[in-house]
Amino acid sequence: MTAAVLDLGGLGLDSGAHLLLQRALAPLRPGDRLTVHGHHPALAVHLPAWCRAEGHRVEPPDGGGSVVVRGTGRDGRWLGATRAGTGSRGVVVDHPPARWGLAPRGALVEEGGPEPHFDLDDRRLVWAEVAPRLYAHAAARQWDPATAVAWDEPFHLPDDVEAAVVQVMTYLVENEQAALIVPARFLGRIHPHFREVVQLLAVQVADEARHMEIFNRRALLRGGPLGSSSAGGRASLFTLVEESDFALASFLLSVLGEGSFVDLLAFLERYAPDPVTRRVAWLAMQDERRHVLFGVAHLEEQAAVDPGLGSRLRAAVERRHDALRDTAGLNNDVFDALVMVAAGSWEPEAIETGYRRVQRLERAMDEGRRRRLERLGFSAGEAAELSALHTRNFM
Repeated sequence: MTAAVLDLGGLGLDSGAHLLLQRALAPLRPGDRLTVHGHHPALAVHLPAWCRAEGHRVEPPDGGGSVVVRGTGRDGRWLGATRAGTGSRGVVVDHPPARWGLAPRGALVEEGGPEPHFDLDDRRLVWAEVAPRLYAHAAARQWDPATAVAWDEPFHLPDDVEAAVVQVMTYLVENEQAALIVPARFLGRIHPHFREVVQLLAVQVADEARHMEIFNRRALLRGGPLGSSSAGGRASLFTLVEESDFALASFLLSVLGEGSFVDLLAFLERYAPDPVTRRVAWLAMQDERRHVLFGVAHLEEQAAVDPGLGSRLRAAVERRHDALRDTAGLNNDVFDALVMVAAGSWEPEAIETGYRRVQRLERAMDEGRRRRLERLGFSAGEAAELSALHTRNFM
């Protein structure tokens, strides 16, 4: 049995003496004794009360001072505790228990307390090994809409070309609103143990908020009203918003929709008739590429352990196609605006060139969807079939 001595001097338990007591008791085993000296006038009253609260006891001293016998007490709360994850830093586990709740991964979790329900608590449903690196990249690449674009850079466009840009920007804002809502709906459902995924999706929401801002600002830059919003376009986007399955929502939004959106933004960056439009398209494209990368990566990992995932993904595409069968698809105003943006004028030769460029864009979108579908395990024929069923609204 160990005997130790602590001199508190005039320090009282109402002024921080408990810190010295905890430090002195920490290396002792239950049953070991600590002799405490001090001349604070309330020490004789406060020390026994503190010991009772902390699970220790005070015994009459043989000589001077008070003798504290270390118990399991407060520290006993941790005897059955486990860490939220294995290893000193906490390794990501496959099925974090509800009792870990909001405890940081790697923390020592005291028994008891609330057990919040996070239904996305299976690693294979949400995780991707690339998530920590993607989050670090995303955090380092945040940009300010007010300064990342030279909004006052001079340029002049014919009225018809400006109107076409405004229509395209209106369409982009509408799509980005849906792209913001989808990941936001899942943030509160993912177990905090998978914190890098939660952080990455939170940044994705912030990305989409910035995209909405810069597209809307470009649309209003010359003072005109926004363009049109078609019923078919909104119906297509709503099928994304109402999808409650995380894997299917990621697949439809990131793998198919945002993948095609990257091609659209690259098209706008290439054929933009003014420097502001070119810049906003480029900024958004960098973020969207990251969103697509995570969507594909986490579904690839899930497909490796879930042989039924492919069938569910196929069913989701077919279900969405059937739901939108009677809609008009892409807003005609948007298609025509893309032609005008790529043409730059009303000259017949320019319109023909613009039209062919938009057709090439549609082919590039289809080819990109096929490649991503094949990465998820679909055959070339299946990928072509599913890509053809993707909504004509692009997203």
